[in-house]
Amino acid sequence: MTKSHLNMAYRRVNGPGQSLTSILSHNNCGIHQPCRTGTHNICMVSDFFYPNMGGVESHIYQLSQCLIERGHKVIIVTHAYGNRKGIRYLTSGLKVYYLPLKVMYNQSTATTLFHSLPLLRYIFVRERVTIIHSHSSFSAMAHDALFHAKTMGLQTVFTDHSLFGFADVSSVLTNKLLTVSLCDTNHIICVSYTSKENTVLRAALNPEIVSVIPNAVDPTDFTPDPFRRDDNVITIVVISRLVYRKGIDLLSGIIPELCQKYPDLNFIVGGEGPKRIILEEVRERYQLHDRVRLLGALEHQDVRDVLVQGHIFLNTSLTEAFCMAIVEAASCGLQVVSTRVGGIPEVLPDNLIILCEPSVKSLCDGLERAISQQKSGTLPDPEKIHNKVKTFYTWRNVAERTEKVYDRVSREVVLPMDKRLNRLISHCGPVTGCTFALLAVLNFLFLIFLRLLG
Repeated sequence: MTKSHLNMAYRRVNGPGQSLTSILSHNNCGIHQPCRTGTHNICMVSDFFYPNMGGVESHIYQLSQCLIERGHKVIIVTHAYGNRKGIRYLTSGLKVYYLPLKVMYNQSTATTLFHSLPLLRYIFVRERVTIIHSHSSFSAMAHDALFHAKTMGLQTVFTDHSLFGFADVSSVLTNKLLTVSLCDTNHIICVSYTSKENTVLRAALNPEIVSVIPNAVDPTDFTPDPFRRDDNVITIVVISRLVYRKGIDLLSGIIPELCQKYPDLNFIVGGEGPKRIILEEVRERYQLHDRVRLLGALEHQDVRDVLVQGHIFLNTSLTEAFCMAIVEAASCGLQVVSTRVGGIPEVLPDNLIILCEPSVKSLCDGLERAISQQKSGTLPDPEKIHNKVKTFYTWRNVAERTEKVYDRVSREVVLPMDKRLNRLISHCGPVTGCTFALLAVLNFLFLIFLRLLG
């Protein structure tokens, strides 16, 4: 990206008064030396943020708001979404940079590395960032930011929100990239103990630098309302992206079997994705148009209004590090039925969730158990469920624990270039290690070149 492009991007959000280059000329440091204070200047980086919807997006936003509340400066860096480009301000003055980087696949930018350095360097220097906090293994921008941050001498934290396998080609490549990204990252956060074990194995990490800090839910956004549901029928709610990983193929087998067995049973399905056509085919084949509602994509503010229409919440995920959806459903007072995969068994106590194997038969058995309890009136009162759940996970607690991670990494010494190169080679293997050591040297030279440009 040329300097003229940077200036154009800057003027689009800040007007014609001052160019990006003139701002940079007042910053003599191409390699930023952070000042140590009681608070931190934090930059959250991920390809996944609003207006895109999901667990990672919600996590970044809520954590940022609570960190601002605790006195820290927080900015967010993501890629442009449609016409949402430049700088935007959210609640509490949360500043978001929407960078003009091309999306490659599934809302993740291309792994450009050098292409992203001028923009990220400018932001880190201008905002006097002291800690880079990247999110999600799927985000190329998050990996780029970690790489550039270490070149600039900044402290780094990474939060892993997902579970990965070890056998298929995509997992092998992603795990190798993660090994490179995390070999000199100061600290890693995982959202469950299962996720921690998975990440430690995938990236060959020392478990002592990996902490477990779960997701949370704002209980005021997810309150029960029993008057919104029709007690003449039993309603099962599913809110999920309609993709293979979320077990939609299992759902397509569950719906006809239970609808045939229970004439007073309805399904509400919220979410969008390539597997929607399977559910539409099931609804058409078994003539269930009046009993299976497909709502399509939902805005986050509409999720609660859908949840409170149901009695039972069904999660059919095939892999999950920490399922936010089941916490939100339980907070709304629904009985949760879920697959026993990943970190899900850690999320809710046994009396609030029915765990099943990821098969149609096991999930049908679990749902029939919940249906029986609903008909007999033995399900817990929604208000009591809500009062329990709201004490389990709070964003203020998540922010407090994350703050301790920031305090820890801020006291650590940044590795000089020679030791960083040695670690890359020794930790990542002779081929991958030497390749990325060369890229680290080139990245450093590019950084010096940008500094000379002023």
